[in-house]
Formats: sequence, C-alpha cells, structure tokens
Amino acid sequence: MMKRLLTGNEVAAEIAIQAGCRYYYGYPITPQNELINYMAVRMPQVGGTFIQAESEIAAINMVYGSAAAGARTMTSSSSPGISLKQEAISYLAGSELPCVIVNIQRGGPGLGDISASQADYFQAVKGGGHGDYHVIVLAPASVQEMADLVYDAFDLADKYRNPVLILGDAQIGQLMEPVEFHKKQKKDLPPKDWALTGAEGRKRNIVKSFYPIKGQLEEFNAHLQRKYRTIEEHEVRYESIDTDDADVVLIAYGTSARICKEVIRKSSQLECNVGLIRPITLWPFPKECIRTVSEKVQCILTVEMSAGQMVEDVRLAVEGRCPVHFYGRTGGGVPTSLEVMKKLTDIISDSRSVSVASH
Repeated sequence: MMKRLLTGNEVAAEIAIQAGCRYYYGYPITPQNELINYMAVRMPQVGGTFIQAESEIAAINMVYGSAAAGARTMTSSSSPGISLKQEAISYLAGSELPCVIVNIQRGGPGLGDISASQADYFQAVKGGGHGDYHVIVLAPASVQEMADLVYDAFDLADKYRNPVLILGDAQIGQLMEPVEFHKKQKKDLPPKDWALTGAEGRKRNIVKSFYPIKGQLEEFNAHLQRKYRTIEEHEVRYESIDTDDADVVLIAYGTSARICKEVIRKSSQLECNVGLIRPITLWPFPKECIRTVSEKVQCILTVEMSAGQMVEDVRLAVEGRCPVHFYGRTGGGVPTSLEVMKKLTDIISDSRSVSVASH
C-alpha cells in the first residue's frame, strides 16, 4: 500500500472525505488552518459542500443542520474556537445528532498562543456546555492514528447518534509523517430513520433538545445516561506498554505519550521498571485498566501539557491504591524525556527516603 507524507491536519481532512463526509463548515484559526485549507480544495472535487462560515458559532450550527438531515458532517477549530462552539455541541448531544469535531489544541487561557497544549481536556471530557452530556473523545498520538481515529469517529457518531471529538494538539496537527489510508469494511450501522429528509408518505420526524413538559426532560436524560453507560462498556481504547512488571507507570496521551515512549526506551538509565498506559479514548476513560495497574505498582506519574487535568481522572480511577504524581508544562511548553526522567528520579529518591525514615 502506498504511503503519503502529510500533516495531521491534512490527514484528518482527507480521511473525513474517505469516510463519507460531504459537508464541512469551518472558520480559520491557527494551528488547524491546514485542515480547512485542504477541505476548501477537496470538497468541491468530490461533490461536497465547503463553507467558510462567518464565525465558529455559525459553523457549528451549520453542522447541526446537516447532521439533522442525516448527512456525515464535520467541523474543526482550535481551542478558543472550540469554546465558541460549546453551546451548539450541547444542542447536538441533546438532539442526539452524529457529527465529528476536530480540536487542534493551542495554549490558553484566552487567546493564549499558537503552541501545542493539552489544556482543553476538562472542556472535552466533562462537557463544555450545559447539561449532563458526553461527547466521545478520541486522542491520536501520531499522524497514522489521526487517520484511523477520524475514520472510526464517523462510525461511532452514527452508531451512537452522538458527537465525537478528535482531541489533537498543535504538534499532532502540524507534524508530518508517512501515513497509509486503510480501506475499511463498512460496518452495520443503524439506519437514520430519525433524520429530517422530508415526511411525504411517512410520519414526520422531530429533532429537538427542548422538553418543556414536566418529567419529559428527566426521562430523556435517563435515556442519555443509559446510552453513555453502553459506550463506556464497549468503546474504551488504550495502549499498554511494559506494565506487567513495572514499578512505576506513566499515564499520558497524545504528544505527551510520544515523549513518555522515549522515556520507556531510556528506562535502563533509571533504577526502576517503567511502563506506560496511553488512553486513546479520553471519554470513555480507561479507568478499569488504570485501577488494575494501580494495585501492582509503587506509584503512577501522569504527564500532561497542562497544569493538571487528566490527573484528576487518574486519581479517581486509582481510588488511593497507590500514590499518583503529576508532571506538566503549560502555555505551549512541551515536556522533554529528560524532564520526565528527572521527575521519576526525584519520586524514587523521595520514596526511598520515606521508607528509610519509617524504619
């Protein structure tokens, strides 16, 4: 199979087209502009619709319209732009509409800068809009995985009638790597008999997220929670490396996980065995895997390009079974393997000091 050399942004666009997306709406913002530029060229070539909307808010509401009509549709942006889309993302989840949203994160808060960051984790996995809802969140760590996960995202969105968010960052979006486009068998997905396609000859469909009659909204929310539990049961994804005999396990996703893999390769320089768990689904989160590992290791170190966000979910999963440490960089700072190894050395040293003192 022929490989192509593309950036993560370009791959996200091309794979969306290969997955059947024919409606893309976006608004320029660095560092995801290669994606919108690629769509501007390719969508007309495949008979699709490309609109550079007047704002991020307009773009995500156009996605709502196309999704309601049963079309495969996508938008993309970077952190401040995704913030502007949050109200409509809540509407999409509340209307059970499938779509794909790509966030190539940059530093914040506010306008911040255009460097890589992972500070949108809370916004992505906790629901950045109002209400008790979730989007499925996939976190690629390479250009090839960007291709694979964007393809899967459209299937997951249709399978569960739910928005799916690709949570990348400036490094993943701008990085250029060889990538193969794997042709996949079409899966058996539920028919979109709920879509607004014209009601001639059938009962009309209604797409809404408004339930004004007392008791209806609570009933609908119970339905959503049952759906989310099903997703948690069947769609958790993660990568585990050298965790069976590890003394310390690193937990990281995306670009931070790439750095932690370098730490694993250099782990012979450390006085302990080091493993790695890389969450691929940030929601649903691989808490059972982390809980199991926490019963066997001395401690866990979570590495993020943030002030500490995913670490809270790690601690919830561990439930006090072992110490959970954190190392992070903010504002566009990217951890290095040497920094992570220094943190590991300090943790090991402190642990031994406590052990000696206790005796």
